[in-house]
Amino acid sequence: MQCPSCRADECRVVDSRVAEEGTAIRRRRQCLACSHRFTTFERVDHAPLTVVKSSGDIEPFDRTKVVAGLAAATKGRAVSADTLERMATHVEDVVRLNGNEVSTAVVGLTVLDELRGVDDVSYLRFASVYKHFDAAADFHRELELMEKSAPRAVASD
Repeated sequence: MQCPSCRADECRVVDSRVAEEGTAIRRRRQCLACSHRFTTFERVDHAPLTVVKSSGDIEPFDRTKVVAGLAAATKGRAVSADTLERMATHVEDVVRLNGNEVSTAVVGLTVLDELRGVDDVSYLRFASVYKHFDAAADFHRELELMEKSAPRAVASD
């Protein structure tokens, strides 16, 4: 690691800590030449994630599009900006498990799964656009699917 002060190549690690909720390591370093102390962060460098659109076009994964879609679906609902960010991070993590190239269908279904666990109305809003609802019967059918997949409470004696 090169010292930002004198550009010497030799330094020692003084302290290491987990940072950014476990996604990085913070290292406090000291230059052996000038004794200047500085901080570095070590993170995983992910391979670029690309999205294959239904038209066949390929473009880089854009997390801001996921956040915008989540924000549109949750507009006016009691869902915080922090929750949207966590959901978008989880969507990116899940789709990354499918490899470096993922279809828009996988991204959309992953967003739907995230919304299902957060807010039913937001889920229906997103589903209506994603699944191209064009009649009230489409909403009714989706509500029936939600009710079937919802965990049921078990009555106890």
